Amino acid sequence: MESSSRTGLAVAVDRDRDHLRGGERTPAITLVEYGDYECPYSRAAYRSIEQIERRLGDRLRFVFRYFPLREIHPHAQIAAEAAEEAAAQHRFWEMHDLLFERQHALAREDLIRYANDLGLDAEQFAAALRDGRHRARIEEDVSSGTRSGVEATPTLFIAGELYDGSYMPEELERALLSHADALA
Repeated sequence: MESSSRTGLAVAVDRDRDHLRGGERTPAITLVEYGDYECPYSRAAYRSIEQIERRLGDRLRFVFRYFPLREIHPHAQIAAEAAEEAAAQHRFWEMHDLLFERQHALAREDLIRYANDLGLDAEQFAAALRDGRHRARIEEDVSSGTRSGVEATPTLFIAGELYDGSYMPEELERALLSHADALA
């Protein structure tokens, strides 16, 4: 992957395209994560962000973008495709959470079971995994991440700027709140 010295998002958050939750209050602090469902560090960040979302509520707008590290995580791509098909069936966040909670089981048959657990159209879901209909969408995220300087997961951006601190809850929340103070 090419190295970059960028320190900001190359592609702005788009409410119509991105997967986002929270932030109904204006102004909201925007946290963007480029993550990989099979990455243990992305899972640790997921757990931290979950805690912060509960504490900050609508003051935080969280955006998740795909960045599967295919070379080292053999199930990352298909997990991202599963999440995107869940999004097509209006259940992205439920699948997103389930993928991180069950990160140890991301094979195709596991993903189809999760689709059933969530009440998705299993036939359509399985077809999407077979025909790769969401690969281009995932590749758009990977490309925007690469242009933003993402090289590993998780990579976080606060208010569009690269965050290079810890994703442990206390430190990340402090960084987010310092941006909130700047918005006030």
